[in-house]
Formats: sequence, structure tokens, C-alpha cells
Amino acid sequence: MKSIAGLLLAAGASSRMGRPKQLLPLGRWSLLEHAIRQALGSDIDVLFLVLGSHAKEIRERLAPALLESRLRVIENPRFGEGISTSIISGIRQIEPVYEHTLILLGDMPWITSDLINHLIEEYLRSGLSLGAVRTGNGRTLPVIVGRKFYPYLYDLHGDVGARELFRRFPREVCLVEPDGSYEDSDIDTPEEYEAARRLWEGLSSEEKDPSRSIKNRKPKKG
Repeated sequence: MKSIAGLLLAAGASSRMGRPKQLLPLGRWSLLEHAIRQALGSDIDVLFLVLGSHAKEIRERLAPALLESRLRVIENPRFGEGISTSIISGIRQIEPVYEHTLILLGDMPWITSDLINHLIEEYLRSGLSLGAVRTGNGRTLPVIVGRKFYPYLYDLHGDVGARELFRRFPREVCLVEPDGSYEDSDIDTPEEYEAARRLWEGLSSEEKDPSRSIKNRKPKKG
């Protein structure tokens, strides 16, 4: 069996944004493409992308090179019932082959390949079955779920994600300190998008390279 699959959740309707936020430009690529490229640049074996609202449009606008890579697209027709249905759609494809699942969101453009690899390394070293990035006194995405907890993911309902596992089984959790500061905010509103866009425009060409980390940068809230 292979080791780690990525599960990128991007099925939401973007109701607070008023348009598909997955397709909003951030420099050269869309918000979603940033997440895809950083995930594919990490040490995961494959990336499953779950789409729902505007799935056809989003798929058509993804760069052909991405679709020919380790990316696998899943369409979740039940996306309106909450994020749990997207997790279940993904884990059905992952469970037969992969021992661990890295879960991340398509509207968190500040996640980097370096952060993902750091989380994977520390999680595997720990021997535990749940992993997350530490932030303040809590935890944040991305997270990793081991095979031991796959059955629990099938029991999720509504707009509830894997965080329930971390609450129920704290002794199974490996919390990993990010290497440098890390902004874990997602982008839900036009104001948050504009703040992220302004930050991106102020980065150097080197910092915008998706093969590198964006460290010590935090988008200011609108």
C-alpha cells in the first residue's frame, strides 16, 4: 500500500463571496490552483480534489498540466449537505490504497509545500494516528488522519469536518509547530479576498514561486 493521499476540499457554494471563490485570481493562478500546486509540490503520493458547486466550470479552468499530474478529481453531488459529504466522497477513493490522508481546503492559499512536508515528517515520526498544525493554544489545517480513524470519517454528518476526531481522541493527536509563522486563515468574503490579493501583489517574484514557501507573511484582514 502507498503512504499518504491528499484530500483537497473545494466543493462549497461560496455563498458569502457571491461568486465561485475557487476561481478568484491570486496573481498568476486562482485560489484553488495555488492550493493544488502547493499540495502537488509536497511529498504526498496523490491528490484527490473534491468539487461540487460550479464543478464543471472549475474543472474546465484548471491548467491541463494539473489534470495530467497526480491530481484526481471527484465530484460530490451532495455538497449542499455539508463538508462531511465531501470528506466521505474522498475517503471512499482513498481507503483501499492509502494509509494516511492529508486534509486541506481550497481557500487557504498560505499553506505551502514546506509546511505540508514538515507536518508529514513529524506526524509519521510520532507513530500517532492524527496530526495537525499547532496554532496558539489550538490546532489548524492541514491535518492528517490515519487508517485507524477512517471508519469514523464515514460517521460524519452535515457541516462537520475531521475536527471532531481531534476532540474525541486527544491522546492520538500529534501537534506540529510550523517552521516559522503561519497564517491559517481561509478566504470567505470579498474583504478577505482583497486583503489577500493586496498582500500577494506585494510579494517578490521569488516569494510567488509555488515551489517555495511563503514564510513570515500574514494577510491583513479587510
